[in-house]
Amino acid sequence: MTTLPFFPPDLFDHDRDLLLETVRRIGTDPAQRFILGERTAAFEAALREHTGAADVIACGSGTGALMLVLRAMDIGPGDEVVVPALGCAPLAASVVNVGATPVFADVHPWTMVVEPYEVETAITEQTAAIMPAHMFSVMADMPTLSALAERHGVRLVEDSAVAQGGVLGGLPAGRWGDAGVYSFVQVKTFGTIGEGGAVVTDDAALGQLVRMLRNHGQDGRTRFVHHAIGYNSRFDEIIADYQLHRLSGLAERLERRARIAEYYTERFADLADRGIQAPPPGRDGRCYYVYCLLAERREDLRRHLAHRGVGTHVYYPTPLPAQPAFAQYARSRRFWPHAELAGARMLALPIYPHLTDAQVEHIADSVCAF
Repeated sequence: MTTLPFFPPDLFDHDRDLLLETVRRIGTDPAQRFILGERTAAFEAALREHTGAADVIACGSGTGALMLVLRAMDIGPGDEVVVPALGCAPLAASVVNVGATPVFADVHPWTMVVEPYEVETAITEQTAAIMPAHMFSVMADMPTLSALAERHGVRLVEDSAVAQGGVLGGLPAGRWGDAGVYSFVQVKTFGTIGEGGAVVTDDAALGQLVRMLRNHGQDGRTRFVHHAIGYNSRFDEIIADYQLHRLSGLAERLERRARIAEYYTERFADLADRGIQAPPPGRDGRCYYVYCLLAERREDLRRHLAHRGVGTHVYYPTPLPAQPAFAQYARSRRFWPHAELAGARMLALPIYPHLTDAQVEHIADSVCAF
């Protein structure tokens, strides 16, 4: 039986010759500039045009981008940042790593993005920022969260690591807050051959400070003059060159993901009363980095799909406040029931753009057969 892996090993196979030529060309360039060179600058300019943002700063990873933004906002000891209770560890770790305290807010039981009213409940006098994250197929309710941040006078950091290419109400993911971040790790919507990320902002002063912090506090004009304690979160020239090549095809790949997701959702529409819930339909505020079902009998469904050659993946089975690393930040007498329920039910299906129609149909048939 042909197996359809959840993480495909051939994402970049068609670019093999291009990649080898890119490595040779940059490796033998007389300038011998392998980080933060002209290709990185060109990539940042292309992303500025693509997103409409005033500034884009490429950095070492999406995780690094979050920490750079928080540092640039002067968030640290004594400050609190409200984050979703369900999500990737960097949501909380980036806050802890700048000396601040993460405060966890529960998520919506269907969309699995943070609930605005839970965020508002978590805000205190010590809150410096709120940091919603887009999840799987759905962007967070950024209009409500933007209004909430303005009302309470706190910063809004938009974790768009999984959502590049998503658009909500005509505004791209990453553009809703004081700053947003992207991740270019392999399986993301604009994934690449290694690590990488970017900060997106319309705040020129914030962008300038992030640019300085990513390179050990240097401003780029005078080497070995350090204006701040910074980090090594610099961007690779090979990856910059490759991502410039791939940017022109991003819209087509996103469209393919959306068409696959629409087909899945249509096929699964009648399964809700049988214990399988598809994501909400529609395209506004959708990103389709991952297509995640909520299944009451998740492990049974996963075994069934494996038997039929369909790879799946379980994301975030344990909410962040229940993780050993973050348990000390979980406030007493606070609960995150929707995050816990989602962690017990989530099952992600393959949705990468080069799945054929026949493969997509087989995946949907297999779920319906269960």
